[in-house]
Amino acid sequence: MMTQPSHFIRWLTLAGTILTQFALGSVYTWSLFNGPLAQKLGQPIIQVAFAFGLLSLAMAVASTTAGKFQERFGVRKVTIGAGLLLGVGLCLTGWSSSLTMLWLCTGILVGLADGIGYLLTLSNCVKWFPERKGVISACAIGAYGLGSLGFKYINSQLLAHSSLESTFALWGAIALLMVVSGAMMMKDAPRQDVRQQSAVRDYTLAESMRMPQYWLLALMFVTAFMSGLYVIGVAKDIGENLVHLTTAVAANAVTIIAIANLSGRLVLGVLSDRMSRIRVVSLAQVIAMAGMAMLLFVHLNETLFFLSLACVAFSFGGTITVYPSLVSDFFGLNNLTKNYGIIYLGFGIGSIIGSLVASLFGGFMVTFQLIAVLLVIALIISLTLRQPGDDGKHSYRLGHAHGD
Repeated sequence: MMTQPSHFIRWLTLAGTILTQFALGSVYTWSLFNGPLAQKLGQPIIQVAFAFGLLSLAMAVASTTAGKFQERFGVRKVTIGAGLLLGVGLCLTGWSSSLTMLWLCTGILVGLADGIGYLLTLSNCVKWFPERKGVISACAIGAYGLGSLGFKYINSQLLAHSSLESTFALWGAIALLMVVSGAMMMKDAPRQDVRQQSAVRDYTLAESMRMPQYWLLALMFVTAFMSGLYVIGVAKDIGENLVHLTTAVAANAVTIIAIANLSGRLVLGVLSDRMSRIRVVSLAQVIAMAGMAMLLFVHLNETLFFLSLACVAFSFGGTITVYPSLVSDFFGLNNLTKNYGIIYLGFGIGSIIGSLVASLFGGFMVTFQLIAVLLVIALIISLTLRQPGDDGKHSYRLGHAHGD
């Protein structure tokens, strides 16, 4: 039974996590700055935009170290450090005088700060609420998604009324203040008593990585991210080139994706506390396949195009919300930060593979075909996967390690 002070601390930690995640999500406003930075540096936009690719990769790599940092310093100190690094990285980005400095400041400093802060605060918060992991993931990851929308307005206003350097400095200061304020509200989650968790035991990272289930979950994760990140990244171009929409109409894809993405996080996150999480992932895969089938096989008009995007974005948002809790169902809560950290590398791998296939083999359709095949394989995996030690008699309880 949780004591009153512990009950208060975990809700305070949730509030701090939401505040921190909102600030960390601000990096997804990066596209606002491609044009102004390209003009300042006298470089093509594609070279400037590469900084965000590096940032995404650094985020994925940084997530693998979050668990070790938490063990040594605790969630509060590491989050404060991530906030300081984020603020400094953004400030230095504004003063970049070359592509190399831009890539270093944005791609490395901001990416590392965001990756460590994101995974650490998320997994720590989920550990505080073992009985409602799905809802808590939805709150935290939903805040991260809302951060991109909130800061889109903030950064647009800053760009309109300040110099580029001042905009980055103010963005960095606001993000730093929010992350540090959030960190001061957080406390490390207590270790879970494994004896009370009849359905799952805690596995170390080394033990988890020796199991086929770990790598099958990782493959499903890469597939989800490849489909989501690739389609979201080129949505406007698909609208213009495949559906022959005007630039203005195709740009509405950004709004459709944002709404569907957030809806997926909230709906599937809440659903995952009421039914088997592996089945929620299966549902997300079916929805993504429906979207991909429309892109591949249907003669698209404006409505069907936006519906296909909504399917992919809904699935993507839901999957990223459910996955931390799903990994804890399979391998336990106490080592979640480390166990999920390696799987989260799929974020970077998925985005790179999608872009690479498109550039090597000539565009959208080949990439869609590959994604569709991988989604079929991932669905077969999710429908047949069993938890470690599960003999198959209790497969209906997959995802209910907390005994709902």
